[in-house]
Amino acid sequence: MNTNFNILNIAKETLKAESDAITKAIEFLNDDFIKSVKAIFNTKGRLIITGIGKSAHIGQKIVATLNSTGTPSLFLHAAEAVHGDLGIITKDDTILCISKSGNSPEIKILVPLLKRDGNILIGMTGNASSFLGKNSDFIINAFVEKEADPNNLAPTTSTTVQLALGDALAVALIEMKKFTANDFAKFHPGGALGKKLLLRVKDILDKNNKPAVNTSSTIKEVIFEISNKRLGVTAVLEENEIKGIITDGDIRRMLEKTTELSTITAKDIMTKNPKTIDVNSKVEEALNIMESFQITQLVVTNNNIYAGIIHLHDILKEGIVS
Repeated sequence: MNTNFNILNIAKETLKAESDAITKAIEFLNDDFIKSVKAIFNTKGRLIITGIGKSAHIGQKIVATLNSTGTPSLFLHAAEAVHGDLGIITKDDTILCISKSGNSPEIKILVPLLKRDGNILIGMTGNASSFLGKNSDFIINAFVEKEADPNNLAPTTSTTVQLALGDALAVALIEMKKFTANDFAKFHPGGALGKKLLLRVKDILDKNNKPAVNTSSTIKEVIFEISNKRLGVTAVLEENEIKGIITDGDIRRMLEKTTELSTITAKDIMTKNPKTIDVNSKVEEALNIMESFQITQLVVTNNNIYAGIIHLHDILKEGIVS
């Protein structure tokens, strides 16, 4: 018996079963799904998602997805609801109840309580004829023929379909709300994604460390400025206008060609028309420029006036490079 072969086969069969169930769920989408999305979209309050068992875990994930994409949501555990937590529901809320069977004792007790104040109730269930199905205003059909486990007991296929339908709700609402990447970043300011979308060059620019020399500066003055500011580069200015840059690499290449330095000025070895970026640009844009031109520094401008230098290391420290 080839154990490794059997393990892989089981894994493939599980994924295939869950994939087929999601594909089948597409066929069950109907006007009730449309009405559910519209009801959530038009909700003045929040979407309250409730469930029990594994459906409760799925509900919590859907809540997290909706909150991060602009649909205020709260999770209400079906068992805790009847012990005081029903108080979180207001008359302006819409409710989504998730249950595979739609007939569990907790759901039968809870459903009438959810509807007593006239709230819209959406049922996500695999049994449209169940207690939940019959008492919901709209039904999102999450029917599956069987679970992926050999005993047809452990919630596997059913919870995968519930999760996928929750994502379908979220994405439909994203489209209806015209929710953008910048909107998404507002809810994720602390992570790498949020920084990519929100962080500006001015946020990480060291405004007090602006290496600069004149076009007529001597090589000694150039070397001193580069060493003193520790950025490996200096801007070359003429009457406050950016004329070029000199890197420590430029200095090394010059020394390989000549040791007669007395007559050489910054203008003689500078790179003209350096790549620049405005202080209000996204840091991600600065990174893209550096990668495109294989450079490690960018001259930063503010209304076309020299504002400083941003280095690749400044960006790396922010942790936004994937």
